[in-house]
Amino acid sequence: MATTTPDVRLSSLPPAAGRAGLRGALASELTKIRSVRSTYWTLGALFVVSVGLGIAIAAGTNAHLNSHPMTKAQFDATQTSLFAFTYLGELIIGVIGAMVITSEYSTGMIRTSLWAQPRRGVVYAAKAISFGVVALVVSLVTAFAAFLAGQAMYGSSGVAVSLFHTSRIPNTMRPNCSQTQQVGPNSFRCMDPHPTVTSWLEIHPLTVLAAVVGTALFITLVALIAYGVGAIVRHSAGAIGIVIALVFVIPILENVLPENWHDDIMRFLPDAANQVVPLTIAGTGSPNLWSAWPQLGVTALWAVALVLVGAFLFRKRDA
Repeated sequence: MATTTPDVRLSSLPPAAGRAGLRGALASELTKIRSVRSTYWTLGALFVVSVGLGIAIAAGTNAHLNSHPMTKAQFDATQTSLFAFTYLGELIIGVIGAMVITSEYSTGMIRTSLWAQPRRGVVYAAKAISFGVVALVVSLVTAFAAFLAGQAMYGSSGVAVSLFHTSRIPNTMRPNCSQTQQVGPNSFRCMDPHPTVTSWLEIHPLTVLAAVVGTALFITLVALIAYGVGAIVRHSAGAIGIVIALVFVIPILENVLPENWHDDIMRFLPDAANQVVPLTIAGTGSPNLWSAWPQLGVTALWAVALVLVGAFLFRKRDA
């Protein structure tokens, strides 16, 4: 009588147990992010461009401050150090955010993901959470690196600020020539040993910390906005184009509107926070915008709304 040999490979597998949940989906999505080479290149470009260009801007600005001392009054060294990260960083992170989900549609990988984890809401949430955490970590590292590099450049001009102690920068500067010497028929030379009168402005380290961390949060929210747009559009080029329009094109076009329209609309745009969040000197931002955290809240509302719409469509549409 013939006997059958059991399949050793199948019998060695552990029995199926439990139900695939968010924890396993998070591990899967983090593995996807780590295993794609373009992730490292793009995030590396975000860091290099933001920090490198920030150093170049700080070097040029510092040279100008040393040759034109009067321009040091109310100079915001934090905002200038974060300028490249704030404006170019949102473009780069927007591309990554859109492609986190659209790339799976273009390659067909989304069908494999949903076969492994049929619970669409779990898959979508895992993608958003894993990418959001990565974006936040990279944004914080880049923001602090850009800030510290910029302050190192501004040390020689006396406008650098610190994360550890209260800093003093010139608040107002005016000429002080109480002692003059005539050197020509209509020209005089200032002989005062202190040719300028300066009042000082103190900047608390918590104010600086809030600006740096707030900028990183803003970039992270832009990343989630791009993720939501990608889930809605499901096409890489289309999603990237919409994100660029939201954070770059529409704010430019909005400037041609009548002034009263412009003032009312600008504070509701998703990118308006980048004009006030990096500031450390009160009163130097646009008077038509809210303060940093309320304005950042507007960006957060955009991110929440688009991610929720994307979640609804992700669950309703076929892969």
